[in-house]
Amino acid sequence: MRWADMDSFGHVNNVVFLRYLEEARSDLFFRAAREASVTGFSGGAVVARHEIDYKRPLTYRPEPVVVEMWVTRLGGASISVAYEIKDPPEPGEDGPGTVYARAATVIVPFDLERGTPRRLTRDERAFLEKYLDDDASAGASDAADAPDAPGVSGAVASRGGE
Repeated sequence: MRWADMDSFGHVNNVVFLRYLEEARSDLFFRAAREASVTGFSGGAVVARHEIDYKRPLTYRPEPVVVEMWVTRLGGASISVAYEIKDPPEPGEDGPGTVYARAATVIVPFDLERGTPRRLTRDERAFLEKYLDDDASAGASDAADAPDAPGVSGAVASRGGE
């Protein structure tokens, strides 16, 4: 989280939430995939759809906010993911913690040289299946409401606190 993320109303601007989602996607599709020797995503992927439900205002503080992300659907040529932007629960507390936003994105693998969508490779599919929520419904917006889905978590840290 950065001081500049806030708007004139004193909370994190709605557009900045999209940047937080982008950082989580980049971490999964580029860093984690590359570490697993899956390099196809570096050839291109485009966002086909975003959906965000803002649950409560998020204001600047030095502690990072957590972005949890999981795969809700693997198609032949598309990937649906869901996210929660939140604080983790307090020690001894049940539930997801304080949730600031729930979101869903549809991503399409893309061949940048040809300028066309492409199908997922076997390696990409096998990599993403590790993050698939077995209980996710077919609809991305329904999956965005799943509070306990498995996934990958990352923190959007304050630049001053790193």
